[in-house]
Amino acid sequence: MSSSCEALLDALKQCLLESDCVRKDGHLPSECLRQHRDSLPEKCLNLRKATYDCKRNMLDMTKRFRGNTVGLNATKIRDQQSTV
Repeated sequence: MSSSCEALLDALKQCLLESDCVRKDGHLPSECLRQHRDSLPEKCLNLRKATYDCKRNMLDMTKRFRGNTVGLNATKIRDQQSTV
């Protein structure tokens, strides 16, 4: 996968691991995404959609020339959080 979506994917993984679906209920993160979406926090659902959009934009030829803006925004946010 391109490095432009890596920051979003890392944030989604971290959010899933910290969710009640994984911690309290003992489900796998993949099970939470597929079968227990209603128990996931809004943050995880938003990160899931952003990750999907990032991957989709990698295949969109009109976006390829301008760059993957979804992934670039995630990289900027990750860099800001690491400096704080």
